[in-house]
Amino acid sequence: MQTEDVPEEAPREAAISVRDVTKKFRLHNDRKTNVKEMFSSRERRNRSEDFWALKGVTLDIPRGRTFGLIGHNGSGKSTLLKLVAGIHRPSSGSITAHGRVSAMLELGAGFHPEMSGRDNIYLNGSILGMTRKQIDAAMDEIIAFSGLEEFIDTPVKVYSSGMYVRLGFAIAVNLEPEILIIDEVIAVGDEAFQRRCFDHLYELRRKGVTIVLVTHSLALVADLCDEAAWLDGGTLKRVGPAREVVDDYLSAVNEREAAADDAEAAATGQTDVVVTDDDEFEGRTPRRGSGEIRVTGIQFLDQDGVERKFLSTGRPCTVRISYQATEDLPDVTFGLAFVHESGVQAAGPNSGYGPDTFVVPAGTGAVDYTVDSLPLQPGEFLLSVAAVDKGHMYDYIDRAFVLKVRAEDVVTEPGLVRMPGRWRQHTAAAPAIEQ
Repeated sequence: MQTEDVPEEAPREAAISVRDVTKKFRLHNDRKTNVKEMFSSRERRNRSEDFWALKGVTLDIPRGRTFGLIGHNGSGKSTLLKLVAGIHRPSSGSITAHGRVSAMLELGAGFHPEMSGRDNIYLNGSILGMTRKQIDAAMDEIIAFSGLEEFIDTPVKVYSSGMYVRLGFAIAVNLEPEILIIDEVIAVGDEAFQRRCFDHLYELRRKGVTIVLVTHSLALVADLCDEAAWLDGGTLKRVGPAREVVDDYLSAVNEREAAADDAEAAATGQTDVVVTDDDEFEGRTPRRGSGEIRVTGIQFLDQDGVERKFLSTGRPCTVRISYQATEDLPDVTFGLAFVHESGVQAAGPNSGYGPDTFVVPAGTGAVDYTVDSLPLQPGEFLLSVAAVDKGHMYDYIDRAFVLKVRAEDVVTEPGLVRMPGRWRQHTAAAPAIEQ
């Protein structure tokens, strides 16, 4: 990491200043598969190409804030963290950190496999510039936080990946960091340890520690981070308030997925899912019913009536059920079942009975199920479809169609569905002041 003076345009309150940083890696493609290739003059020629992991990135990470880095795999997030931590040097540009940097990156990074957990605490502490007295003072707290009392004097080469994470995180957060850098590895820990981690991060935030983290959990970024940066193919796309950056990133991901689905549909010539009387679905209940009416397909429409390959949480949408009837039917109820990929049925709406049933004439047609705000959370759902007359089944197809639900803004509520509602606070009235 370079330590030259901060450029004038960098604000003095910045904990980390990144200026026009590029990082180039050379990819070698000359892997040998046999001894003959190793000694062949033709095969010995070096085949390599340059890969630019970062391309002119400039940003400032404010002191005392929690800052998230988001983007797809290979976008340059982890590379930028390693540059800030001093593991790599930029190919050009400068990175300046104002404060002691403590990093929790790859599993086992900074550990000597033959040394015990205790000795590795001393090793990591000395790398961070701590004195032995300072490390001794923090030793008991580090060991207790990691929960590895039984194994602390065992060589770390026998540790599991979860034990590596627990010890590495305990060291990183308990040796008085001024700037804490965390990669996705925290997700390896168990549920109880993750809770301890987030509780400790909360305390560090209150103490004014600058925290920079990379994670694929957009809800975590929106909930924990003050600001965020979005990297795409090594290029900085946006920096700003965390929720706004996450929303922009989600919109871009949805557009890419929709474009890819449209291109695939155009290449295959398939624009809708159509089933026939003889269709049965592997591993699922086969089609049932007397057959006077048959469901022939399903379409997913957005608020403008445009067919989509996926629907968006919280947005208006329509599920259109196409059918074919062989005769006039006076009382038909259509029903849907939304079964989450986990196997849990999230909802099962139907069109109603009695006066709410549909009169279906012979021929083809469609019925629409429309919602003003889709309550389903992001994920994949299998749809079952039924057409019935009270207890009589005309047609039933079990989990025959796939509905992809995506988010256009950050989702911070757990569960399969969003529950609309209003929150209101009630506080005790202040006591009257006697005159």
